[in-house]
Amino acid sequence: MTNFSMAANHSIRPVKEDVIFGMSLKAEEAIKRDGFKNIINSTIGALLDDEGKLVTFHSVFEVLKGLSDQQIAAYAPLSGMPEYIKYAIEATFMDCRPVGYIDGVATPGGSGAIRHAIWNYTDAGDKILTSDWFWEPYQTMASEHMRKIATYELYDENMDFNLKSFETSLRELLSEQKRALILLNTPAHNPTGYSLSSSEWLKLREVLVKLAKDENNKIVLFIDVAYLDFCEDEEREFFKILGGLPKNILILVSFSMSKGYTFYGLRSGALIGVSADERVIKEFKEVCAHSNRGVWSNGTRAAMETLIEIYRNKTVKEKVMAERKIHKEILNQRAKAFIDSASKVGLDLCPYKGGFFISIPHDDSLKLAEMLVGKNVFVVPLEKGLRFAICAVSIDKCKTAPLLIKEMMDSLK
Repeated sequence: MTNFSMAANHSIRPVKEDVIFGMSLKAEEAIKRDGFKNIINSTIGALLDDEGKLVTFHSVFEVLKGLSDQQIAAYAPLSGMPEYIKYAIEATFMDCRPVGYIDGVATPGGSGAIRHAIWNYTDAGDKILTSDWFWEPYQTMASEHMRKIATYELYDENMDFNLKSFETSLRELLSEQKRALILLNTPAHNPTGYSLSSSEWLKLREVLVKLAKDENNKIVLFIDVAYLDFCEDEEREFFKILGGLPKNILILVSFSMSKGYTFYGLRSGALIGVSADERVIKEFKEVCAHSNRGVWSNGTRAAMETLIEIYRNKTVKEKVMAERKIHKEILNQRAKAFIDSASKVGLDLCPYKGGFFISIPHDDSLKLAEMLVGKNVFVVPLEKGLRFAICAVSIDKCKTAPLLIKEMMDSLK
């Protein structure tokens, strides 16, 4: 007897528990049972204080609470409030704005930006290229839109960016499709914390330009900068090299208020397009505005108004930046504590340069993560290893965790 279903065929897929939320639920149960102080919960991809409470920037929410009812309640334009787009672009590039035509559309967080890139710049059945260490929702979003994920190796033998694997994989994809969307998460890559260096960016640009000489190739480079605001300002320097590219290379950049403004639940972001060709950017604006109308209509006006008010007022903007700097330093201290401790106990890590996460390579990450649950250490198992969220764990626990992970890892040998 076949199972009866009312869902459309394209929506029927194996039911899988979300790995991150599943492990997070186990951690919450352990906290209720054994107390927060006795649990290391590194599953949450948000900035928490040492007591496990969500960090919110007072300077940002002060602006939000000062908005009028009309500013909060009114619809926003389909493509976003023009001034919001202006400041989203400014907040993203700062002094490193690339030369070219630039515009943007409002989206519900960075996830909305990824969705628009997938839908508008690939066809059904296409493959989307990203690294073999990647944020699992990329796969979910690709599947939701009837696309597939193809990967290249993130690291070479020296644990630097594997440009050779990137170029080979991109060539293969273009030979199959003549169109390639690349999801590149840098700086502060989720889940590893890796960031491409300036020299790596220059070499990557050379690869793109070389492959774009075939005018039939269409290359769309989507740069997921979700953790950019927790990197140093000089990390934005790479944006400058993205100008002056051939018209068959389109740069897309995601802007999100989730991390840098602690607006996780208000779902506000933008997709920013950069091109040397004005017509490409005009088309970008049109197709993404149409997608806004067809999917979520418009974004959260209150969040847009908040960003506008912050950037209109120099004093308020400085308060936000100062508050962010405090928490950036706390994050850096946690990362240092974890990395130093890992070095002392001989725990190998993926190269970390910034951001919310550190990853530990392992061939049987699911079993290792399950064993760590018995030690009240909760990590996210990925295909290639474990993800440890330093953003959610105190300095003391960041010092303690590596030894516990190494002991469990050694017991599996």
